[in-house]
Amino acid sequence: MENESYPEAQLGAKVRVLALDYGTQRIGLAVSDELGITAQGLPTLHRTNKRSDFDHLRRIIKHYSVREVVIGLPLRMSGEGGAQAEKVEAFAEELRGRFKLPVHLFDERLTSVEANRLLDETEMGNQRRKQVVDRIAAVLILQSFLESRASRRE
Repeated sequence: MENESYPEAQLGAKVRVLALDYGTQRIGLAVSDELGITAQGLPTLHRTNKRSDFDHLRRIIKHYSVREVVIGLPLRMSGEGGAQAEKVEAFAEELRGRFKLPVHLFDERLTSVEANRLLDETEMGNQRRKQVVDRIAAVLILQSFLESRASRRE
């Protein structure tokens, strides 16, 4: 299954953008609608090993006819990258190589802060909060990416 490409994404089929909020233990996931306007959260990927993680992502890419991927890039407030940003960049390269899809890095500064702020408003318990914060962060990354892309086209 290494180095797959997805021809259905290139033949004009309805396709989507997949967003990842990359973490060492979990990856938050969100997918766009077919028009690339809105983001919907998917269940969080609880990481086990590289093979299993990429198999899970392969199934999502195939199921949703994903055409491109956006990964939140964790930059410092100064705009500089750190150790986690390097891990994200390496993961993005591996995704490009395995799936032959465009992979965009998108500044995710403050998305986790915003996700937690939204959860504060819901008065959600800590256990449930841990289950959804990565998903919400992925939705925020994807929605910001989609809005940024739309504003550049105008």
